[in-house]
Amino acid sequence: MVVDDDKLLRYGLQRILESSGSITVSAVCDGAEALEQAALHRPDVALVDILMPDLDGLSVLRGLRRLDAPPVVAMLTGFGTDGNVADALAAGAAGFFLKDAAARELVPGVLLLAAGGSALSSRVMRSLRATPPPPGPGRGAAADRAPGRGALTGRERDVLDLLATGMTNAQIAERLLLSRSTVKDHVSSVLAKLGASNRIQAAVLARSAG
Repeated sequence: MVVDDDKLLRYGLQRILESSGSITVSAVCDGAEALEQAALHRPDVALVDILMPDLDGLSVLRGLRRLDAPPVVAMLTGFGTDGNVADALAAGAAGFFLKDAAARELVPGVLLLAAGGSALSSRVMRSLRATPPPPGPGRGAAADRAPGRGALTGRERDVLDLLATGMTNAQIAERLLLSRSTVKDHVSSVLAKLGASNRIQAAVLARSAG
């Protein structure tokens, strides 16, 4: 599902995605229609413009996350990084794409999101490296006390390094010759130790630490 207030842009994104032959766009709409369309079509992935006049992208993101079968949500932005990006990370966004890089990054990014990975535009990642994202809702002081990367085990560091490239659990398991359930356990432990609420926050922290 593509959510953007610009009709021309959202249909352009639909053409880019569907031209891959492996992605079906079930709905294109503006922010005001997003929750209704998501409940009706049950998309696996939703691309949501971060700035919209009727209902802004952060409100759409939070509404989608409350659905019974929420899609994975990635934010679309034309401005690289801004204050909204950190807020979207904390609200559970799994990816960020710059609109001017859509043709190059969108199709592989959406496929990665659908498979359980995370996707972050290279320019957004560079902008975020210097400023680790805020802790997720409810973490507060606990996140401030998080022991950080130095407290990870050797295997957890291996998992984090691959997670930071956007790999899914299945891809990490194949690379490290581990079971998917073991990788899932390692990812959960990494998130807890870093005080990160999702994979993409952990990825940004990993990139910031080199």
